[in-house]
Amino acid sequence: MRPNEKKTMIFGCGNVIMGDDGFGPAVVDRLHEQYILPAEVEAIDVGTCVREYLFDYLLTEEGRPERIIVLDAVDFPGRAPGEVFEIVPTEIPAKKIHDFSLHQFPTVNLLQELAEHTGISVTILVAQIKFIPEEIAPGLTPAMTEAVAKTCQKLSQILSLQAK
Repeated sequence: MRPNEKKTMIFGCGNVIMGDDGFGPAVVDRLHEQYILPAEVEAIDVGTCVREYLFDYLLTEEGRPERIIVLDAVDFPGRAPGEVFEIVPTEIPAKKIHDFSLHQFPTVNLLQELAEHTGISVTILVAQIKFIPEEIAPGLTPAMTEAVAKTCQKLSQILSLQAK
């Protein structure tokens, strides 16, 4: 990855062919379709490969953003399907940790490292899944589709985005 001049990077994480896991990419798609992103903001569908981006930012001194916003689907007990909330890196569910860690550093959470050692502000916005299929089944549940809209509105407020 080449350094860039973006102050805010939004990473939509998830697998679009696995139901509600496609939440992050769906938010990025809607941001591009319905909002005007300022020149200093970039939103990327990173699929299941966010760690490569994060590792690059950890290693490079040039072109680091001031803020990283990660969007992902989670399965937390006691949360309602489609509920949107913020978590800190230590709250990432165990089955999701492999998305953010490297084999060489299995106990290191890259998001935590970025926040602690680079000064990058890290925000993790997640939405509670209703269903993740066992086999390929693209498409979000209605609850998660609503979560996409809520998340875009929240990002619009945080980043002062204008609707198209």
